[in-house]
Amino acid sequence: MDLLQHLITIFAENGYIAVFIALMICGAGLPLPEDITLVAGGVIAGLGYANVHAMFALAMFGVLLGDAGIFLLGHHYGARILQWRFVARVLTPSRYAMVQEKFARYGNRMLFFARFLPGMRTTIYLTAGTTHRVSFLRFLLIDTLAALISVPFWVYLGYFGADNHEWLVMWIQRGQSSLWALVGVLSLTLLVLWWRHRRRARCEQD
Repeated sequence: MDLLQHLITIFAENGYIAVFIALMICGAGLPLPEDITLVAGGVIAGLGYANVHAMFALAMFGVLLGDAGIFLLGHHYGARILQWRFVARVLTPSRYAMVQEKFARYGNRMLFFARFLPGMRTTIYLTAGTTHRVSFLRFLLIDTLAALISVPFWVYLGYFGADNHEWLVMWIQRGQSSLWALVGVLSLTLLVLWWRHRRRARCEQD
């Protein structure tokens, strides 16, 4: 976890602006893990260098801004963006074709789950923009709903584990599977609530 410690040092010395810049780097698809960045932001809040709720708000803004920028680049430039040298390294023609096929099959669900797929997020958001299959407002809504699960998870994990390094490292390693479990529980809860609402509506009609 040398990267985590390095980010904690940088964020503690430079505050919110450093966290925001790091999240922009994550959003651009550069090799800086978003989850570790968010955890580091939470850690400096736990150590007293920032307010954790302000950190959460900043992280949400930074994450959504970065995602929106990637989507809009794809939306504005279309498939021409594949010719950019930087983009070509992230989004190869074969990967672009694969994501297009998956996006055509799963649509909005793929956008939602992309937030929980490190390494694929940038590719999926770029492809979503280039295909014009979804409006920017719909993309932003779906991305916000997903970010409201992942962002507080990582930020507050860092906050509560700031003084317990071993515990924090353990939960970072378990983090992705824990996030999937959380998504599953929330999905099941929403499904049950929808089913109960539908059943109640049918009873009232009868």
